[in-house]
Amino acid sequence: MSAQSTTTGRTDSLISPPSNPVGYLVILAAVVTGILHLVLAPRAMGFNQMMGILFILNGLGFLGGVALYLTPYWNQTLYLVAAAYSIATIVALFVFQGFSIDAFYMQGSLNPMAVITKVTEAIVAIGAVYLYSTES
Repeated sequence: MSAQSTTTGRTDSLISPPSNPVGYLVILAAVVTGILHLVLAPRAMGFNQMMGILFILNGLGFLGGVALYLTPYWNQTLYLVAAAYSIATIVALFVFQGFSIDAFYMQGSLNPMAVITKVTEAIVAIGAVYLYSTES
């Protein structure tokens, strides 16, 4: 069954790939941070049950956002939602760990998972704002 074009230029296909290469970078970054949060959730659960649940929800939020982005239901306003969500998760690290560079450290050592997740979340936020501005 082939996709049919509609009057809006979108197809009736369930998957609508990004039209801008930056979209692929945003997808990669969101998938990386989403999977990392799901993988780290059991460890976080060992320290604090609420934190573990938040890790699971955050991971599912990023992966769900990617799934929505790849559908014809995505619209321009959702770029701003994605950017705000990513920024909120960056800020959340500092809320829970303290407002200093020490938030990236665990037991005196740099926590590479914290660095990777926050860098990928920043890529999602910057990429989403860029995509919003180029599609307006």
